[in-house]
Amino acid sequence: MRLHFLELLWFSTYAELRAERSRSYLGLLWWLVEPALMMAAFWLVFDRILGSGGPGYLPFLLIGLVVWQWFKSSVVHAGQAIWMNLVLIHQVRVPVLIFPFVHLLADAIKFAVVFVVLLAVLWLAGYPPNPAYLSLPLLLSCIGLCAVGGGLLLAALMPLLPDLRFVVEQLLAVLMFLSGIVFAFERVPAAYAPWLAWNPVLVLVDALRGVLLHGRWPDPAALLRVAVIAVALALAGVAAVRRLAARYPKLAA
Repeated sequence: MRLHFLELLWFSTYAELRAERSRSYLGLLWWLVEPALMMAAFWLVFDRILGSGGPGYLPFLLIGLVVWQWFKSSVVHAGQAIWMNLVLIHQVRVPVLIFPFVHLLADAIKFAVVFVVLLAVLWLAGYPPNPAYLSLPLLLSCIGLCAVGGGLLLAALMPLLPDLRFVVEQLLAVLMFLSGIVFAFERVPAAYAPWLAWNPVLVLVDALRGVLLHGRWPDPAALLRVAVIAVALALAGVAAVRRLAARYPKLAA
């Protein structure tokens, strides 16, 4: 059963990537263009107009925006996957987890390509590889697990509450500004830092910047805390979809 699920997942992901390439003129290129456009806008506002950016603000922004695009796209695409496939669920008996995981895997593959480009840009900008790169697999895995958890929890609920799709984008916009995408964690006032430290995306993005820009190893205690949160989110998402799976074929498509 597990082998059948993995085979179906890889085949469906390949089909999804090919279909996306055929129906979009920009395709993967948009994953490069969107962070660049947002980086330019935030740099203009926060660095040039408000004067709060500082040295190295462009690569600082680029790292945060590339990671955020991966997280946001994964949550949105996976979150809508079961709801958008209710007609197919009515017709074919298939594990419902396959639908969000196809989008999660497809977005992870696209992010991997973009991340390689990001590393090349950073190297050309004067930020060469360093020993702390050894922590990148763990950091990226934790970010991916957070995306899995958020996407699956949303995927489980959206077929029951379709109106969630109208508020998800707004909630993600708020979360972006609470996740250190445009500001450094060390600049957070002491009164708020302990609260924001429970946001795993903020901690992971800050740690990723430390590795890529400064060769700084992540803090083990903070990384352990967010790793536990990320795993718990992912497990909760899987459990929620499995618990509600029997109800989806009974819902109106």
